[in-house]
Amino acid sequence: MRRCPITYEPIEDGLYSSTGLNKLNTALKKLDPLPFTDRELALESQKRMSKMSIQGVQPKLSARLSVKQSRFEIVDRHGIFILKPNPPHFEQVPENEDLSMRLASLCGIETPLHGMVYNKEMKLVYFIRRFDRVGKSGKVHVEDFAQVAGMTRDTKYNYSMEKVARLIEEYCTFPAVEKMKLFRLTLFSYLTGNEDMHLKNFSLIHKDGMIALSPAYDLLNTTIVLANPQEELALPLKGKKSNFTKNILFSYFGNERLGLNRKVLSNIEEEFQSVYKIWIDVIDSSFLSNDLKEMYADLIHERRKAMGW
Repeated sequence: MRRCPITYEPIEDGLYSSTGLNKLNTALKKLDPLPFTDRELALESQKRMSKMSIQGVQPKLSARLSVKQSRFEIVDRHGIFILKPNPPHFEQVPENEDLSMRLASLCGIETPLHGMVYNKEMKLVYFIRRFDRVGKSGKVHVEDFAQVAGMTRDTKYNYSMEKVARLIEEYCTFPAVEKMKLFRLTLFSYLTGNEDMHLKNFSLIHKDGMIALSPAYDLLNTTIVLANPQEELALPLKGKKSNFTKNILFSYFGNERLGLNRKVLSNIEEEFQSVYKIWIDVIDSSFLSNDLKEMYADLIHERRKAMGW
């Protein structure tokens, strides 16, 4: 039976469930495939790069949802969504990112509306709603941590998790709350093999007179994508990028560097342990191939063992 790529629920006919369409817009009754192939989307991304504020290695396109036309429309300005087709030479990146974002939301990490849509080849393209946009053309002020730290795209790995924590102390309105978010995101990235959480994948959002960590984005199990992964985190923690232990993550980073008390850390640990079986079920219902599902689940199992769980 076909499943909806927005909600993962079974559907008897059509491409999407009514629940999935309602998440995009309550007036949406159907959604046509994107009128592009993966290659055509990548070419569109290259042509529009100078016109858009979205940058990165993976092809990305700005889009709006036309309820009247029942489809996403690619635009140069005032896009509400970002579309990300599968990049050349890599396997099932949209399916991987959507799954990773879904797992993050299950352990208390805030994520924007996201899902997948079909293109004209019936291949899946990842979409995410922009949290730096409101209404048709309004903007919310967002700065990634590379901007905050005075770093560039070329130096986004030349930092440390300890320095990220200090940026939160310096800029966030309620740093204690944001440090808890940072710890969850760091632990999640480690457990799910995301070794690419560099400075541009953390952002501050200015909203309602406050400065806080933005919702999570660009979460991906890079370990199962890359041929020979060498690291476990993109930014060093206690001078290391691999071979992390529970003591380093919880006692050193969580307690000593972030100042989270042991009760808070114990509660977070319990939450991550209790969600494990749900994670495995969601991985099994995802759109990854069976081989990648097994690799994803096995990696989480190994990282849990390293935590002594």
